[in-house]
Amino acid sequence: SLAEMGVTVYDPATAWIDSNVKIGRDTIIYSSVIIEGNSVIGSQCMLYPFVHIIDSRVGNDVKILTSTMIENSRIADRVQVGPFTHLRPKTVLKKQSKVGNFVEMKNTVFGRNSKAGHLSYLGDSEVGENVNIGAGTITCNYDGINKNKTTIEAGVFIGSGTQLVAPVKVGKKAYVGAGSTITKDVSSGALAISRSKQVEKAGWVRRKKRK
Repeated sequence: SLAEMGVTVYDPATAWIDSNVKIGRDTIIYSSVIIEGNSVIGSQCMLYPFVHIIDSRVGNDVKILTSTMIENSRIADRVQVGPFTHLRPKTVLKKQSKVGNFVEMKNTVFGRNSKAGHLSYLGDSEVGENVNIGAGTITCNYDGINKNKTTIEAGVFIGSGTQLVAPVKVGKKAYVGAGSTITKDVSSGALAISRSKQVEKAGWVRRKKRK
């Protein structure tokens, strides 16, 4: 049994674990967790409520927070995922990366020590190490016919609310300003900003209400 292997299942009545699943010692599984297929979970992991894992490999010392779905993906050691994260097939999270609230990834390699904290979509992407993905970042990977690749090299900072229109590449240690739509490659070490100019019309509200 799992208990004999050093695995703690807090509520066996609500957890559902396939017979083929392998789980390492000192892993803790909360209530309402589902692990399917040929999944392998490492040692000293924490799987919080409503985690659903299908045919995936999870390393050691991984924390998967509430309401996270992981399909056909690979997670390295000391990674944190969730809450409310969806890892679709062919996603790879490298060591010590962090993927947070309402982030979706598909067919993406996400680099060591990189972070995508919230509200982002990365599809058909390759992300280097030590990258920061700001809230609301979207890879525009589908042009209506083909899926295209986004490459984000090591040390890049992507500002919040950025759209990366693939195919596109952001070079090492580049910065992308918040609210940008990036349609051309960004050189290493550069700052890329793509915004319309802010316009302010003084007294506009008062004049509108008079009409």
